[in-house]
Amino acid sequence: MKNFVVKTVANAAALFVAIWLLQDITLSGDSTGRKTLTLIIVALVFGLVNFVVKPIVKLIAFPLFILTLGLITLVINALMLLLTSWLSGELDLSFHVHGFWTAVLGGLIISVVSWALNVVLPDED
Repeated sequence: MKNFVVKTVANAAALFVAIWLLQDITLSGDSTGRKTLTLIIVALVFGLVNFVVKPIVKLIAFPLFILTLGLITLVINALMLLLTSWLSGELDLSFHVHGFWTAVLGGLIISVVSWALNVVLPDED
């Protein structure tokens, strides 16, 4: 349970950094508390997308991993971020990613920040 909470906090922080750095990734809300709650829910959706959908996409795209020497990971991360944005819209959350290239850069930022936070934060089951 602690591992789940740590990963959710890391995802929320990584999403926050991407929102802060890129103007085309937006999170809107009335108050700071509302934005924080929305960010945590979006982090849960993002974690769920990465847990359920990403392994299937990686399996299907395995020949592209070999062909591109792993660079297809940037595209897959961007697609997962766009899927999270779409699901957030369906769930009436105010998180939006505008454009594929913004999603590529956002996915790169989120990957780096998540990796750094997972190195720093404790990882216990």
